[in-house]
Amino acid sequence: MFSRRFLLVSSLAAAAISTGAWVQSADAAPRDKAFFQSISGTWSGPGEIVAGKYKGTKFTCNLTGKPSDGGSAGVKLDGTCRVGVFQQPMSAEITQNGGSYSGKFLDGAAGKGLDVTSGAVNDNTVVLGLIRQKLNGAMIARIADNKSMNVTISVKVGDQMVPVIGVTLKRADVDQMAVGSIQ
Repeated sequence: MFSRRFLLVSSLAAAAISTGAWVQSADAAPRDKAFFQSISGTWSGPGEIVAGKYKGTKFTCNLTGKPSDGGSAGVKLDGTCRVGVFQQPMSAEITQNGGSYSGKFLDGAAGKGLDVTSGAVNDNTVVLGLIRQKLNGAMIARIADNKSMNVTISVKVGDQMVPVIGVTLKRADVDQMAVGSIQ
């Protein structure tokens, strides 16, 4: 029912709120944990494939993230992405693994998903390395404020990274009256 490309694109979109990081200093672990906690909650929004065979395809994702169980940094993600009337379940789990992060989207690169291979958190931006068979890619997610996140997903073509997906997510569980009244 879904093309393999849509499943891959949906996996990449789900990656928008599931990110990993290399621990670079003693300050990195608490900073990374705070970052993952800040993306917890319900997010939704549109995305579009901006390059390749399916250029112009629009989709919408509804995702819920929660911090990983235990004291380590990470996130668990569940939700759906949809193109028209077709809907695909999404899931991801990113966990701290020593001084780095590992994880998978859907069932990982061995199945129809992706594996997380590397990443870095800097301020309100995360860069995440992704792999699936011969495909190497990266995701850059920037949290603009407490209720919006912009995501660009690129793949390596030759020596260049080419943007292929753009997603704009809004926090769906923010009480607008409470946010508007806080100074």
